[in-house]
Amino acid sequence: MAQSNSIYVSVGILGILGGSLLLLVNSYASSPEKDFIPHTALGILLLIIAALVAYTGVRHSLSQSRLFSILCLTISALWCGSGLVYILIGQRVLPLTELKSSLIPGLAAFTLALFIIGTVALFMNNPVLLVIAISISLACAHQIAGLSDSGFGQSATAANYLLVCLVCAYFGFGRLLYTITQGKLKPPGTVMKQKSEQKTEQNQSCSDAVSVGLVMNLLSASVLACPLLGVVPQLSVGHVPWLWTAGVFQLGMCVLFYRAMDTLAATFYGFTSLLKFAEGYSALLPLYSIQPFSPVPFPVVFAVLFSILALFSCQKSLLDGFYHLFFVAYCISIAAQPQGFFQGGTQGVQAAIFVATAGVLFVTMFNMVSSTRIPTGQGHFKALVTRIHSLTLRAFDKERHTPHLGYSKYADAEVLGHACNVLAAFAITATVGDRSPLAVLVLPWAVMAGGVLQFLCGSVAFAQGKTLESTAFILYGLMWTVWGLTRFGGLYGETRGFNVAVGIIGFMLFNLLVTIAALFLNVAWFVYAFTFQLILISFLLDAVGALPYGYDIGVTIIFGLVSFYCFLAHIFNSTFQSPQIPLGRPLVKLGGVGGGEGVCPHVSARKATSVQKIAEIMKNGGICGMPTDTVYVLVAACNRPDAVIKAYKVKKQAQDRPMSMWISSVKQLEPVKHLLSPLLLDFMEAAWPSSISMVIPRGPWLDIFGLGDAAKHIGTPQSIAIRSPDCAVATHLINLVGPIAVTSANPTGEADTTHHNQVYAKLGKKVEGVLCDGPSPENIASTVVDCTKIETGQIGFFRVGLIPKSKVLQIFEEVRNRHRQGYTNPGFEHDIPL
Repeated sequence: MAQSNSIYVSVGILGILGGSLLLLVNSYASSPEKDFIPHTALGILLLIIAALVAYTGVRHSLSQSRLFSILCLTISALWCGSGLVYILIGQRVLPLTELKSSLIPGLAAFTLALFIIGTVALFMNNPVLLVIAISISLACAHQIAGLSDSGFGQSATAANYLLVCLVCAYFGFGRLLYTITQGKLKPPGTVMKQKSEQKTEQNQSCSDAVSVGLVMNLLSASVLACPLLGVVPQLSVGHVPWLWTAGVFQLGMCVLFYRAMDTLAATFYGFTSLLKFAEGYSALLPLYSIQPFSPVPFPVVFAVLFSILALFSCQKSLLDGFYHLFFVAYCISIAAQPQGFFQGGTQGVQAAIFVATAGVLFVTMFNMVSSTRIPTGQGHFKALVTRIHSLTLRAFDKERHTPHLGYSKYADAEVLGHACNVLAAFAITATVGDRSPLAVLVLPWAVMAGGVLQFLCGSVAFAQGKTLESTAFILYGLMWTVWGLTRFGGLYGETRGFNVAVGIIGFMLFNLLVTIAALFLNVAWFVYAFTFQLILISFLLDAVGALPYGYDIGVTIIFGLVSFYCFLAHIFNSTFQSPQIPLGRPLVKLGGVGGGEGVCPHVSARKATSVQKIAEIMKNGGICGMPTDTVYVLVAACNRPDAVIKAYKVKKQAQDRPMSMWISSVKQLEPVKHLLSPLLLDFMEAAWPSSISMVIPRGPWLDIFGLGDAAKHIGTPQSIAIRSPDCAVATHLINLVGPIAVTSANPTGEADTTHHNQVYAKLGKKVEGVLCDGPSPENIASTVVDCTKIETGQIGFFRVGLIPKSKVLQIFEEVRNRHRQGYTNPGFEHDIPL
């Protein structure tokens, strides 16, 4: 792991070296009359390097050294935005005279952001990051000066990038020397920190992603505030790369927040990314001689969502809640002015956001690296809630987001998904009138909020295993995207008829399946899917020219209100343990997937307390489902004959498929070792733990395990199958309970059970507990070996499963050869006559 992290650091430093060298050469060799590197080539090279540095930042964010991750992602955004501007200039989308006004707002934001990062690196006593951050910050400042006054020249910019190149080259050479000498030579400042030295960097979870998100807010605020301050004439096409770069990076941070189990931060930066895309869209329209118009009432809906998010964000810190209020004011300012982002009121609020963001960025990063923390108001929300007896705050538990069907752990995305549907629904109620469809600012909300962010939420829900939720979000996202581009993207026009209607009918059929499936989830999801079906009907009626007046607006508002209720319920219920905003029970309840979760304990197999809980159930005579190294099984304690009989009856066991016995290790056979063959015992020790079941002769040794009358249900009158599984969970449980009676967790004749949700679905309410570990690692059963005649030196096979026949024979041959050479198992030494 350390070697992998070292590689990421080296790649990031080399990427910064490459970008700095590129800009050094261009700044030094260019003249006011001609650039040394053509703008298009320079832009493309910067984009390639920016992608490499961003990859390093994201990968390193998942491991260690968060300040380095923040630096990489910030520099990547700087070069990505400026690279896109250079490409627009090189392709003559923008005239060369627009280069100054296009670059300055973005460079100003990164000058301040990198200066803050450098200041924090100083507190952290990290000279490499300090020099890199401060040097690039000064390079941006000198580039602004050069753009403002051609007589200033770019030599100072080149000098700063030269310093960055020297530091990066020193670091790279030091890392190479450290690797070649296997750590014997450690040039100062080039050795990565040990984990013990990184504890101060981990005061806040995902604080690196928070910092990068704040830098993107600083960037967009700078772009919108510059026209108000007279730095640039107005918001223009040249600012679109900066704004959309900020939006894309915040979407990336949104994913990282879901991985870090931070729903509130993911929702906030999902919201702010929408603003970035809307700002960029507005700046793009003047290129087509279109004056954007903001539907005045709509941004109030966004302000309401931000207000609720600000309130619940106070549980993290009062600073977070206060900072979110700036965006409430921003949305209100957009709603108050038809020209939206081009008017002074909106730009003035962004100037305030710029100042507030700079302060919050410094506080966040300082608290991340320093043992002395700047107060942010943490704990006040919790203290207030504890005084209100009717409210119980939910304790933070990452396991609460444990997936039921998926392979990955993410926080729940329903809060953002429902909020996006609120925005999209209320946005399309805007009337276009005589204006161009592109002029009315509906497209960003319908396509980005209703489309792109819904796809993101659907992907997160799918990773969690929430099949219905992911299907709904992706389907609705696709519908909002198609309808938004068609109706408000100028593609619809006057075209109506059969072709459009057929497409809408296809969406209606898909949503009908979602609506039926929602019957098995809860009332809220059923109403949610049903009201969207009403919207699809309005689309269909509009396509065939039979839309009643006001029907589309009415059903869209209803869907928006239902979505708002779901948004409020999920954010409230994720914060408070009680009371809960009701979502309703399933309208149709079946014993299907996950159906037993509320009837018997379904606990995570990854927690020792969960295994102990299942062990107590089994000690008290319960039968439970358990994961193994193959498929899920139904188990009962051998010393509880009543439980063994119960498992036999629940399973509806066939006579030709008896139950088997499992042990945690050969040591559990210690009381009966004198009754077993030395060759058999040695074969067990060599072959276990594994997915090998051994059928051995039945004998009096079985009575010692307390099976009593239930012994007849284990094995046949002549033999019994015994196994030690290669599964830590199963081994730990058997250690707590003792030897267990095992059978597959499915009725006889049905397919094997490969997921914990299927245990209850197949066996019903008689199961008294399930250890949950997601999908089975293998869908193949164990290999069953016939050891009834092992004393003759021969074994057979009843079934070849996960372990190949050749592997079993190889193990047995090695054991048999040792016995032929006079080897005696230590467990039998006391039986040898003196």
